[in-house]
Amino acid sequence: MRIAVTGSNGLIGTALVRSLRADGHDVVRLVRRTARGADEVEWDPLRQYVDAAGLIGCEAVVHLAGAGVGEHRWTEAYKKEIRDSRMLGTAAIAEAVASLEEPPRVLVCGSAIGYYGDTGDRAVDESAPPGSGFLPAVCEEWEAAAAPAEEAGIRVAFARTGLVVAAEGGAWGRLFPVFRAGLGGRLGSGRQFWSFISLYDEVAALRHIVNTETVSGPVNLTAPEPITNREVTAAMGRVLHRPTLVTVPPVALRFALGEFASDVLASQRVVPAKLLASGFGFTFPSIDDSIRAALG
Repeated sequence: MRIAVTGSNGLIGTALVRSLRADGHDVVRLVRRTARGADEVEWDPLRQYVDAAGLIGCEAVVHLAGAGVGEHRWTEAYKKEIRDSRMLGTAAIAEAVASLEEPPRVLVCGSAIGYYGDTGDRAVDESAPPGSGFLPAVCEEWEAAAAPAEEAGIRVAFARTGLVVAAEGGAWGRLFPVFRAGLGGRLGSGRQFWSFISLYDEVAALRHIVNTETVSGPVNLTAPEPITNREVTAAMGRVLHRPTLVTVPPVALRFALGEFASDVLASQRVVPAKLLASGFGFTFPSIDDSIRAALG
């Protein structure tokens, strides 16, 4: 199968491209520079430009590009970058695939469980409404930007990803060195739910969505049993054989992270109802197994 991928240099995109190519698929990477080979297609999300000719023959497009939510403090300028990178990029991809004489069968757009906002102790699936705040608003607009592809009759799925357990990058990639040094501990009260997924299962779920014709719309990419930050802390200590006595108070998080601290301290108890109903099986459903998988 010929598959196009945006965000192929990111944590999830790198792992997805590696997995697809290992299984013999023809992967086309969208790059923000002049294409240097047959496996690259030029695009510029902020200018909403895509060399659509490079997508001819693709049966699927997986769109993962977007500015990192936790990469910088949330200044007004960076919040605009977070939003624009998602809305403008998604609109560009959706319009490009919709313009093709023979469009791809499916467009899988990255999204996030940030859509639901703070759910407290309440478990939510894909039927839940959006929460309130910056991230839920971004996720709503992000998904809405794919409308041209849906209107063209393309099956569109939104991969609402949770916290990816990986050592190579992302939020968890920054946790590992801290816990290895014996400086890890719960964040705030530790009672907030963290909806996690191993990087292996994240990639497998994306591939499952591509290949399962009955899956469309929002799809939660999280392990079946969300756990609290206190339980995550205990698991990291268990697997890494390190003490976890440190507690990071909310005021320290707010000082270090600014507005983003509110989302770190938020509770998101998200379950993958659609994945499970469509027959997807998790290889690493527990937090201990996900941590071990991340360590190789």
